[in-house]
Amino acid sequence: MQSVSTEEPAVNEAPTPATAPVRPKHKGSAQLFQNPLLERLSHTHIALPVGIFAATGIISMYYGLVHGFMTGVAALGLFLVGLLAFTLIEYLVHRYLYHIPATTAGRAKFQYTMHGVHHEYPKDKTRLAMPPIITVFVASLLFFIFRFSFGSYAFGLLSGFTFGYAMYLFVHYAIHAYSPPKNFLKVWWTHHSQHHYRQDEVAFGVSSTLWDHIIGTMPSKKSA
Repeated sequence: MQSVSTEEPAVNEAPTPATAPVRPKHKGSAQLFQNPLLERLSHTHIALPVGIFAATGIISMYYGLVHGFMTGVAALGLFLVGLLAFTLIEYLVHRYLYHIPATTAGRAKFQYTMHGVHHEYPKDKTRLAMPPIITVFVASLLFFIFRFSFGSYAFGLLSGFTFGYAMYLFVHYAIHAYSPPKNFLKVWWTHHSQHHYRQDEVAFGVSSTLWDHIIGTMPSKKSA
């Protein structure tokens, strides 16, 4: 989902627990590394990670069908289960990892590097996804986890899960890069804007509002 680094930010220090939330800046980009090569590698064009996850999903589905690990009907069912599973993981990671309470200085630095930098520079289009090398690692890790955990079902489940990942990245990029459309798709823009600019303790779903509805973290109508 966003780029993750274990390096300590070089310029923009993470806010301390007592510091008020940073105000969004709509221009510029945070410097996360002193090393110019690492700093350059922390930026990426959205097409690369979207393409990697989409290709992973397509190849997984094709391989599972061609080699007889699943039939057409089963493949569709597994795909939908994997897609649904991704929307839940997206919600949980965003809520409990990206927004981990900054109760200590260490937690504050971790949270800022993981996600706080995105809240400070929400229009930085080059930091809306992981760099390609990390994306390939994550896609490979997901394959081994799914294969070990679900056996032959892994190909259909992984296809849906990685398609959901690609969809999440594309939707998130579109929300931050383009103006809201004048149709039913505007609900995505409105929902995520509530999270960024009004209530960051709610509206954790990006590609879907399903789990916000189920768990009860939809924005209040008064702030909409």
